[in-house]
Amino acid sequence: MSELVRGSGSETDAAVSDGRLLRGARSRRAIERHAVDVASLEGLSGLSFGRLATDLGLSKSGVQTLFGTKESLQVAAAGSARDAFTDAVIRPALAVPRGAARLRALIDQWIGYAEEPLFPGGCFWAANLADFDSKPGPVRDALLRQQRDWRGFIATELRHAADAGEVADLDTELAAFQLDAVLVAANIALRCGDREAGDKVRRVLESFLVPPR
Repeated sequence: MSELVRGSGSETDAAVSDGRLLRGARSRRAIERHAVDVASLEGLSGLSFGRLATDLGLSKSGVQTLFGTKESLQVAAAGSARDAFTDAVIRPALAVPRGAARLRALIDQWIGYAEEPLFPGGCFWAANLADFDSKPGPVRDALLRQQRDWRGFIATELRHAADAGEVADLDTELAAFQLDAVLVAANIALRCGDREAGDKVRRVLESFLVPPR
């Protein structure tokens, strides 16, 4: 009987612990996602435990317990933004066959992400890279890693299109850099009310592609 009692207590303790972990994970995800929205408008530098706690109706100490430091919160927000961007822009494009079709799908997904903003302030990286590009540390590393991966992904897709004869003779790394720069410019233009910015991006992409025969 005593063994059963001890076992029951252990199982109860484990269940309570698991429940707390699940609640903690849910709270962390909700805080991270709200932090992304705030940072897209006001920058990662504007994040604070008190601000997020007030916005979400949580205790400041509870928020701080989950993240520890402001820097950890900023890095977590950058990771959450990356995950949301991947789900909204990259995964749908991966469902399209490689080549010009996937490049067009990728650009269309990005334009949708910026025209009907996934984040209130538009592109998260456009809003934050300029603030951290001269501030070495984990936050800049997280932002630059996403930027490099994104540009590398574009370059890879350009190379596949080139191998299929669908891209003009060009330096795919340079073309990826140019497309990324155009997307940053388009984000600013869209925020300023230029509703033709998306079409301009599409025209830039088409200038790299070989017209169908």
